[in-house]
Amino acid sequence: MHLFPTLRNYKKENLGKDILAGLIIMAVSIPISMGYAQIAGLPAVYGLYGSVLPILFFAVFSTSPQFIFGVDAAPAALVGSALLSMGIESGSEEAMRAVPVLTLFVALWLFAFSYMKAGKLVNYISAPVMGGFITGICTTIILMQIPSAGVGEFFELAVHIGESLEKLNLPSLLLGLFALFILLLSKKLIPKFPMAVLLMAAGACMTKFLPLKKWGVVTLSAVDPGLMPFALPDLSVIPVREAVTISLSVAIVIMAETLLAENSFAQKNGYRINDNQEIFAFAMGNLIAALTGCCPINGSVSRTAMGEQDQARTQLT
Repeated sequence: MHLFPTLRNYKKENLGKDILAGLIIMAVSIPISMGYAQIAGLPAVYGLYGSVLPILFFAVFSTSPQFIFGVDAAPAALVGSALLSMGIESGSEEAMRAVPVLTLFVALWLFAFSYMKAGKLVNYISAPVMGGFITGICTTIILMQIPSAGVGEFFELAVHIGESLEKLNLPSLLLGLFALFILLLSKKLIPKFPMAVLLMAAGACMTKFLPLKKWGVVTLSAVDPGLMPFALPDLSVIPVREAVTISLSVAIVIMAETLLAENSFAQKNGYRINDNQEIFAFAMGNLIAALTGCCPINGSVSRTAMGEQDQARTQLT
């Protein structure tokens, strides 16, 4: 097991690119991580906790020079759904105690997968199958973010949305569609420009100088200042059998989705990764996430692609 494998024989000319890419990914990760933490049933600030120490521990062990780890869609949605199945209200004190337990068991499963050298099993999962799964998760998350959509499967969410169309907030819809249009257009015309960061800055200025709240536009809640708390999860909150079965499905998704994506980037850019050391890096990141009360964390394809676009070279990013 090697430490900092991507930083060996570091080239000084990469320093500026790594730092710039890291700053851009940080700016984009802040609202994304806060949003996914809420999907997992936690207060938004825990998304920030999961974006600090867990990704540093991943970087210590990862053999991928460019892959970005953090609070991401699939594990957050799976954990949020599991809380609902157990009758635990999202954002409640019980949820804040239950989620770290699931994260801890996810880490233990990933350590076991690494020990068993399970990385090769991912070769038997086809990219279209995993792509379909990720698309389904993303579609469900998008639908769940619509006010009054509630929770449930795709068709249940669609019915809820249809019933709540009369409550649609026009300014929110127009802002979202305009931002999406700008992002798609900039991707074609100026693909290397960090338009997402500019839109975030524009949104912050609009929140400051325009009466968005009076128009009904919902913004992220304020977060409490201070460093993340460290504590061992309370294992008595969830029955062990449920924690083991739920965490197993989450761990498999993290291993399969992240390894498939990492190998895809590796083939594209002409380098190799060590699958079993990567799984160990996933486990370390999730272990630290559990100790800080966060939800399970995962590799982020979108933020990795952004880093690649901004010429990130190593895990220093």
